[in-house]
Amino acid sequence: MRIDFNFRNLEPTEAIKAYAADKLSKLNKYVRGSVDAAVTFSVERHLHCVDVSLNVDGERHQGREEQEDMYASIDLVVDKIQRQLNRAHEQSTNHRRGPQPDG
Repeated sequence: MRIDFNFRNLEPTEAIKAYAADKLSKLNKYVRGSVDAAVTFSVERHLHCVDVSLNVDGERHQGREEQEDMYASIDLVVDKIQRQLNRAHEQSTNHRRGPQPDG
């Protein structure tokens, strides 16, 4: 997984980068193939915002969260991306052929 970090109105810290990379690496079990992630951290007024754009073999998954704590924002946006990946996987594997038996 290749991750690009961008910081806006915020000093870049290794702790935030490491935490986000650790959380995003847990998404590898839901995908196959190459994964590119772009993570943008920003502070708008009193809210800490995290934008994640995940490119997985031509599919794009995005999420944005705003919380008062940067780590909470990271947790919530990773959960959002995980739900998107699960939904995409279910849609690709839930193809039924023909009528279903009644029994």
